[in-house]
Amino acid sequence: MTRSDSPGPDPSVTPGLGPGGGVIPGGTPPVSGSMSGAAPDLGPNHGPVSGNRTPMVLTLSILAVIVLLSAGFIAASLLAS
Repeated sequence: MTRSDSPGPDPSVTPGLGPGGGVIPGGTPPVSGSMSGAAPDLGPNHGPVSGNRTPMVLTLSILAVIVLLSAGFIAASLLAS
């Protein structure tokens, strides 16, 4: 028994292939069975479902408060000198 790394048919026993496994001129390549278990494409891809945005909004709000407080302290220290 031979081991094949490709999911397609064995080129040595597939009819219609030339030397080296290429398709003979004018021939049609054999259909590969590598996608036979895939589900059919029934509709458009709507992309991933958006997640919960609460953690992002909370984190950005806290970051904005920290930046504003830091800017306030720097401005106050510059005005005091």
